[in-house]
Amino acid sequence: MLKYDPLACLPSSEELPDSDDTPVDNELQNIIPGLLKVILAMVWAERMDWFFGIDMGIYYDPDLPAIVPDGFLSLGVERFYDEGLRPSYVLWEEKKLPILVLEVVSKTYRGEYSTKKAEYTKLGILYYVVYNPFRRRKPRLEVYKLVNNTYELDDGNPVWLPEIGLGIGIERGTYLGIPREWMYWYNQQGQRFLTPEEDKKLAQQEAQQAKQEAQQAQQEAQQAQRRTQLLAERLRSLGIDPDSLT
Repeated sequence: MLKYDPLACLPSSEELPDSDDTPVDNELQNIIPGLLKVILAMVWAERMDWFFGIDMGIYYDPDLPAIVPDGFLSLGVERFYDEGLRPSYVLWEEKKLPILVLEVVSKTYRGEYSTKKAEYTKLGILYYVVYNPFRRRKPRLEVYKLVNNTYELDDGNPVWLPEIGLGIGIERGTYLGIPREWMYWYNQQGQRFLTPEEDKKLAQQEAQQAKQEAQQAQQEAQQAQRRTQLLAERLRSLGIDPDSLT
């Protein structure tokens, strides 16, 4: 008797478009998720059970177009398939919903507060993060958590995400030489993780400090040795053998 595999007739990730081919109208829509991804690659360098997608199609129904958030995080999946990496994120292959999706609002709204929010609610994605850099009177960062099929807003900054083990928030900093407000990951104490540039700079500062401390220690040892020599010379001038005092 033949065994029927319903997944066998579904298209694979290689056969599906990797995005919606809609050009972004603001660089931040790529740079902000990119920063979150490179920080994760440092914080979770030893972990291979996570994936962060940027402007990548999430396929949840073979008969419907993909949803393409600016960024999303999945846990419990392979970080890398092979050197070709993922062309898209297909739920019937991955068998894991993203735990977090991110939308960076441009000057042209794309349904971040309406249709996309409803789509992510229907899918059951736990965290929905919206960052609107153009807001002045309302919070620029909104972190929603799905509770009883409804997104509830946590308006803190940063916001701790216990299911992920990280916090997410915004603050001013410099990335790629650009001073502005950026989005970062945080530890449970509310301290943000460093960017690659900051980590490199800190390592250089620590190395320079260690070098200076070694040089200072060497100078102090040389000075102590010189004082000992001067004392010995003074004792000899008084007719005292310094070696006889030891």
